[in-house]
Amino acid sequence: MNEDYSAQNIQVLKGLEAVRIRPGMYIGTTGIDGLHHLVFEVVDNSIDEAMQGFCNAILVVLEGNDVVRVEDNGRGIPVDIHPEEQVSALELVMTRLHAGGKFDKKSYQVSGGLHGVGVSVVNALSQTCEVFVHINGTLYTQTYKIGIPDGPVRQAGPTERRGTVVRFKADPSIFETTTYNFDALSNRLRELAFLNKGLTITIRDERLSTPKVHTFKFDGGVKSFVAYLNEHKTVLYKEPISLEGVREDIQIECAIQYNDGFNEIMYSFVNDINTREGGTHLMGFKSALTRTLNDFLKKSKQAKKLDDSLSGEDVREGLTAVLSVKVPNPQFEGQTKAKLGNSEVKSIVESFVNEHLELYFDQHPDVIAPILEKSVLAAKARIAARQAREATRRKNAMDSAGLPGKLADCSEKDPAKCELFIVEGDSAGGSAKMGRNRQYQAILSLFGKMLNVEKTRIEKVITNDKLQPIIASIGGGAGNEFNIAKIRYYKIIIMADADVDGSHIRTLLLTFFYRYMTPLIEHGHVYLAMPPLYKISYEKKTFYAYDDPEKDRLLAASGRDPEKVGIQRYKGLGEMNPDQLWITTMDPTKRNIIQVHLDDAVEAERIFTTLMGENVASRRQFIEENALMVSNLDV
Repeated sequence: MNEDYSAQNIQVLKGLEAVRIRPGMYIGTTGIDGLHHLVFEVVDNSIDEAMQGFCNAILVVLEGNDVVRVEDNGRGIPVDIHPEEQVSALELVMTRLHAGGKFDKKSYQVSGGLHGVGVSVVNALSQTCEVFVHINGTLYTQTYKIGIPDGPVRQAGPTERRGTVVRFKADPSIFETTTYNFDALSNRLRELAFLNKGLTITIRDERLSTPKVHTFKFDGGVKSFVAYLNEHKTVLYKEPISLEGVREDIQIECAIQYNDGFNEIMYSFVNDINTREGGTHLMGFKSALTRTLNDFLKKSKQAKKLDDSLSGEDVREGLTAVLSVKVPNPQFEGQTKAKLGNSEVKSIVESFVNEHLELYFDQHPDVIAPILEKSVLAAKARIAARQAREATRRKNAMDSAGLPGKLADCSEKDPAKCELFIVEGDSAGGSAKMGRNRQYQAILSLFGKMLNVEKTRIEKVITNDKLQPIIASIGGGAGNEFNIAKIRYYKIIIMADADVDGSHIRTLLLTFFYRYMTPLIEHGHVYLAMPPLYKISYEKKTFYAYDDPEKDRLLAASGRDPEKVGIQRYKGLGEMNPDQLWITTMDPTKRNIIQVHLDDAVEAERIFTTLMGENVASRRQFIEENALMVSNLDV
């Protein structure tokens, strides 16, 4: 090891070199999420123009050959010569980190692109990039290769348009993939349209022979967002409550609507950034909601039904809410901007929401009545759930280690090295127990279909005889008490038959994990096993096919006589003996497993509600629209 460390070891990176050497520092990852981040960095600049009132239309185009084009009708990036740097402002913005208008509060009172690095990072990580600025009746343009200008900014003739066009091709030597996912981009653009009422955002996929186009425009803002989230739910009152105003230079917009379900759906944003970990603005909102409903409870007939006051958990059962604030100088905790830290924002949001909610409920007694009734029922259920937990803990304390009898545990104690297979059926569970590696693989066999948690409260979930063994085995609790630091396995693998019943069981388990152990999915701990559909035997050799196309390929590639080939279609995991189950489905060196991701929480919410909720009409519509997409239906 060279222990010499002097000035010659200090490397100075010029221009955008640092971005290309350490792209993860700027966009998080060089995977598909990082690729999409490039698009959103450019779009964010257009959104900032919209937030100032200078832009009302944004177009995102996925061209062929992995090229993306983003257009807006904003003011256009300035092209005049910067007084200190003596180059065009356009070139500065495109080629220098921390160069932009976001630091000048006269130009941007509120901005999502806070650090001024966005579009320059896109340029640095692009093989080629072109910018076209329509400003003051003239079109200006500049082109770049890996962030370096081909020449100075030049005039390209007159124009009647206004705004900026950025066209770029991500560098394939940097990214793991340069193929964009239309739906993932579309979902985020839809979210941005909700958060900027009246703004039209269009995404067009020109990679297809017939271009696919989605256009988003919501004049109702976050009120439309809440209505969208509750579209397939039974709501307690027709129109979402909408609160909007400005207090101490902070723009506050929120919408609230209750449904008859038991889950809380809440999204919070700061300057259009999704604050997934909340922060002071969300704390203020929650405090105001709890305080306001408790004040109204004291004056209502429902007060006699409850000895205690309502908790935050009680008043948020069945709540769908979206909170969006625009803060001039936001202070985020962490690089991901996932949590707002401004202490003053809590009291500002709390007082605003409290005053406006109080006024609204005074004027709408027909709305506050069902909310209070539902909150009181939730409080009683919370008390019942606490008693059920205490009873379960007492019971567990009396048996050995509190683990269920159906669990065949592993000997390894480090959760990071352990796997839990949740197996459908006692027969398959028996094979899995005999075929597993006992050191790090645990088996929990289940019999029959468990509770659909979409339609019930927590107290029934934690006492359910099918779900209680899962909760006890995983070890982190359930619901609001779930603690991911206490889980006993880092890989939780659902292993069910490759048929309709198996799909239903997988869906029921995923619904349970999504509703009551959400961090398991968010942290990538949930997997789906992929058992084979076919066993193919020929001249004492055995092959396994995981779907029909693979079976056909195996048969075609071998040139075998069909009459001498034995093909077994597995109807269930129980038909496999232990060594077959190990080889095909459990051996980490050979198996296929699918990691479950939560890429789009909004769409996940709608899908779970549609497929597992009470609304039969919406489920029927979903089935009718997607029936022809089914490729492998077991009958």
